[in-house]
Amino acid sequence: MIANIVKPGNHTYGVLAYLFDKGRANEHTDQHIVASWDDFIPDPGPWDSPGHKQRLGQLTQALDLRVKQAGNKAPEGHVWHCSIRAAPQDHILTDAEWATIARRVLHATGIAPDGDPDGCRWVAVRHAEDHIHIVATKVRGDLRPPRNWNDYHRAMNELRAVEEDFGLTRVARGPEAAAGTSAVKRSTRAEEEKAKRLGHDKTARERLRHTVRTALSHAKDLNEFFNLLADAGLQVETRTLPSGDLQGYKVALPDAGTPIWFSGSSLATDLSLPQIRQRLAATEAQPTAASSARQHCPSPWHVATAAAERIPHHLAHADDRAVQAHLTVLGEVLYALPAHAPVRLQAELHRAAATFEHAAHTRARADHQHARALRGALKAMRYQPADHTGLAMLLDAAILVVLAVQRHSALHHHDQQVAAARQTLTHLQAAYDQIAPTSLAELARHYPSDSTVHWYALTLHEVLPRHAEQILTENAWTALTATLAAAEAAGHNPATVLQQAAQHRPLDDAKSASEVLVWRIQRLGDRHVPGPGARTAQARRLRTQTDSGLPGAYTPPASRPGQSR
Repeated sequence: MIANIVKPGNHTYGVLAYLFDKGRANEHTDQHIVASWDDFIPDPGPWDSPGHKQRLGQLTQALDLRVKQAGNKAPEGHVWHCSIRAAPQDHILTDAEWATIARRVLHATGIAPDGDPDGCRWVAVRHAEDHIHIVATKVRGDLRPPRNWNDYHRAMNELRAVEEDFGLTRVARGPEAAAGTSAVKRSTRAEEEKAKRLGHDKTARERLRHTVRTALSHAKDLNEFFNLLADAGLQVETRTLPSGDLQGYKVALPDAGTPIWFSGSSLATDLSLPQIRQRLAATEAQPTAASSARQHCPSPWHVATAAAERIPHHLAHADDRAVQAHLTVLGEVLYALPAHAPVRLQAELHRAAATFEHAAHTRARADHQHARALRGALKAMRYQPADHTGLAMLLDAAILVVLAVQRHSALHHHDQQVAAARQTLTHLQAAYDQIAPTSLAELARHYPSDSTVHWYALTLHEVLPRHAEQILTENAWTALTATLAAAEAAGHNPATVLQQAAQHRPLDDAKSASEVLVWRIQRLGDRHVPGPGARTAQARRLRTQTDSGLPGAYTPPASRPGQSR
């Protein structure tokens, strides 16, 4: 069940008139009171019943009695209005069941506690099978206001218990479910109905938001951002101050007829012009493709993967502003990926970006400076198109992040974010499953000699004894040996990169431990080869771990024939 508490008002008659009216599309039927503070109050009944207006006026006067008695002491917004809706798949509740639910919610919110003769006056009105509306006037019998602070969350907590007691569907909940707290601005009912009439599966607001986020993920500065919006076919207008400084912007779809404009902040709070400016400014410069080749700099795809792999650590140890900064940029990365991916992956990646928007939601304002490296890598990707390996590697890292987001949200009982994270994982995994086999097969073509494979198997047993047997039977083992051979040819120690790769992420919950290691070693191998001093330090650290008995600690095996150590 979902509760929706609307902004307090002052017009009791107007709220009641709407509840007992026929509705905008004649959707209100059999309008009647299912419960109230007083069993003898008049029930106005349906809007076209005889004497309806007279009874409606009597009910309004009864509800407003204490408001008039309180005079100037009555709260400015004295009308408390809450709707409660069951899930579509739930059985139809009886009037008596709805009455019980209404009383439980009124008690939980402090509007009308059980056994309190001075509780606020209220009525619960049913005009459809799946929901009721509760209307109360916020003046108690002692002419004081009720103690209904934090009423939305108290109502939702009570509805969780109602779902269990009545055998109803457990509805996902999260902080973004509360009215006005979401970064994403929800479409209105009129917008949804218009989209349905025009045969669109998304409203104009949703389509615009997706296009604006995609443009932002690619843009280097504001001018390019507005140019990308225009290139996408949107109508764009900007507002300037008398000083000539840019004040804001608005966009509209290129549909025929009078355009319907949306400002950036009406699409999402983080798409306002000040927020976009902050995000574009917080970008760490990355080398271009040409300079990367000359200076042997890591690929931006590898830099982005490395930055994404650190996000789970931030989730566990950083403050909310830093966490939101990293999740915001990862969202931008997901919006950018379809432009870099094969056509067959683009639909899944679009869906992943849209659902991650809800999975990563938090009320904290982002401190975008914390994620400069990841955003810089994102902007540099346009100059270095990804091969299948780079894309698969980044998708693997993104899956790791979303898993961490899902666990983090579950710990805080943010059910709606958990559900959105689960959907995001479904889309990311589907995209990964389409591209990974091609990349792994390409890597496996460089399969080393049997003696080298045997040596890597011995090394694997000593570095990762708990996972070795599983890895040796996985399809990606051949790609892993080829990856180890390439890293060794570049001057890396296979045992060292194996252990470093394993330390980046626990392998216990990995769908394929060998695939995880392939992508980690691909990224680690892109680094400069450690010098003699660094190799000595690595060996000393490995010996220390061995002496301390740490799980998975590595004991160097004897040198293979023809190799000196």
